[in-house]
Amino acid sequence: MMEFEEGVKKMLVTGSIIAMLAVVIGAFGAHALKTRFEGTNYGETWETAVKYQMYHALGLILIGILQFDTLLGTQSIFSAASWLMVIGIILFSGSLYVLALTGIKKLGAITPLGGLCLIAAWLCVAIGVA
Repeated sequence: MMEFEEGVKKMLVTGSIIAMLAVVIGAFGAHALKTRFEGTNYGETWETAVKYQMYHALGLILIGILQFDTLLGTQSIFSAASWLMVIGIILFSGSLYVLALTGIKKLGAITPLGGLCLIAAWLCVAIGVA
């Protein structure tokens, strides 16, 4: 069995759990909340949140893979990228989930902060591989 460094393992596990949750949350929205979203655009909002959660869960897995010593090795920039990505997922997708469930439009002010964190995370990945 292959041994992973602690940081690599954390990113692979975290990304996998967040991806799994995206599937669960997506199914919940498509089935349990289907009637709640009828006549509104909140179903699309929910779907956007799920998509971004899944894309960035895969991003966390990518960061974990990039940290294998045989590739680029563990770098602090990847640690920053992973934290920014997790925070971005929570702020971006989380605010959209709450918006879709509650209709509180003021939550829309949080969503761009999450987007900025996600952008910064991808910039850190680019710097780390450059």
